Amino acid sequence: MTSAQETALTYGFGAFVVVWAVLLVPQLVSHHARFGRVDGRRVVTTGAVTLYTCLALAVVLLPLPAPGDPELTQTVQLVPFQWIADVGTELDKHGLSHAHALFTQTFQQLAMNVLLFVPLGVFAVLLWKRGARFATLTGFGVSLLVEITQLTANFGTAPLPYRIFDVDDLLANTAGAVLGWAGATLAVLLRRIRKAGVAGRTSATARTTPLAVVPRPRRAVPTAHAFADRVGAPPADLRTQPLPRPR
Repeated sequence: MTSAQETALTYGFGAFVVVWAVLLVPQLVSHHARFGRVDGRRVVTTGAVTLYTCLALAVVLLPLPAPGDPELTQTVQLVPFQWIADVGTELDKHGLSHAHALFTQTFQQLAMNVLLFVPLGVFAVLLWKRGARFATLTGFGVSLLVEITQLTANFGTAPLPYRIFDVDDLLANTAGAVLGWAGATLAVLLRRIRKAGVAGRTSATARTTPLAVVPRPRRAVPTAHAFADRVGAPPADLRTQPLPRPR
């Protein structure tokens, strides 16, 4: 990561703190009015989207050109996978072997372009519930907008173009969006499989657990005292009753 990228990320994080602080209070008030409580998941989602947006804009636009900066000798690069040749050129320039390819500035820049669009693919799955086609087209469309912004010097707001319109950036950004979609889809699938496994084990345990047999209470035979109590007469003493006369 270059010092310019570190500076851009620092400014982007600072912008996130300011923007989210402005958005947070109205969101909390809205949650209390609608739900009677704060929905932590929605708050985290808003924070994540705001952080990504601020960092992405900072990386794309910053640092701005300073007065007196020289113009670029090349503003458009339309050869796909030119980055491979550029890695070789950088290695030859510094007298390094191919084992150092991953540590070249060219490869690190390519990796940054991929990682920059990974969250976009994750959002396509978790927030928008869309598929691979949507993630691919969104990644390509947003990347194309970024490259046009750089080619036109931020639509004429910058004094001169200071970034190259690079087809490899289009490919890397789109690949990052697809990679993010694939990772998020796999995570959702594994979570569903895990939930299904837990539910299956719980159901199997419930089927194999024997039910406790509760003995049925025996019906008591009413005694003479109980019968007398029911009819409202005092119990008779059998010893004082006269014997029946013989006929």
